[in-house]
Amino acid sequence: MKPDVSLDFQFTSSIEQVWNALTDSETLAKWIWKNDFKPVVGHKFQFRAEPNEWWDGIVNSEVLVVDEPNLLSYTWESAGESTTVTWTLTKNTDGTTHLHFDQTGFSEETKARQGAIEGAKYSWMQMGEKLEKVLIEQ
Repeated sequence: MKPDVSLDFQFTSSIEQVWNALTDSETLAKWIWKNDFKPVVGHKFQFRAEPNEWWDGIVNSEVLVVDEPNLLSYTWESAGESTTVTWTLTKNTDGTTHLHFDQTGFSEETKARQGAIEGAKYSWMQMGEKLEKVLIEQ
């Protein structure tokens, strides 16, 4: 299945540092939202953001795959939409890290809504920029 959103990030940080930023609850909260994440397959958790008039601010999730430090996948259920988020990490020969992001499973209705997929892509790009800042601060 072709991902609905697919992004690539390059970080000067080590693969272990990037993995930690994806799997440590406190670090995740610095670049996504507050959460009760644990890198354990089957663990159900939530991301919690500030609610607004269109959204309750809650993303319900369940960990699907944990292959440290190469692959992390979990469900992303919010506002009636259920998708899958997958992070794939690759260590580059110079010690830097390539991070690939996929989000799959948007409904046909959402895909047809003008700007919906672009909005998701934009949001993940913003989070990727925050992640970069968090990694630099570590």
